[in-house]
Amino acid sequence: MAAAKVAVTLDERLLREVDRWVADGDYPNRSKAIQDAIVRLRDARLRQHSLLAELAKLDPAEERALAEEVFEAETPWPTS
Repeated sequence: MAAAKVAVTLDERLLREVDRWVADGDYPNRSKAIQDAIVRLRDARLRQHSLLAELAKLDPAEERALAEEVFEAETPWPTS
């Protein structure tokens, strides 16, 4: 995939953190560190969106009934 240069403004604290990642050898340069951070953020948001879509499919009444069924089947908590 072709790459394009862009200008990004970061606060000094965040830039020091990116530079530390590069100095520690986690990334070869600032560009790769920032690219990786963006990809990770995008992937996390996609996973979150997928999870929310799946949760929206659940029937609350059915889930409550299943939870109560499991709760009733559990061994009572010892009192002494």
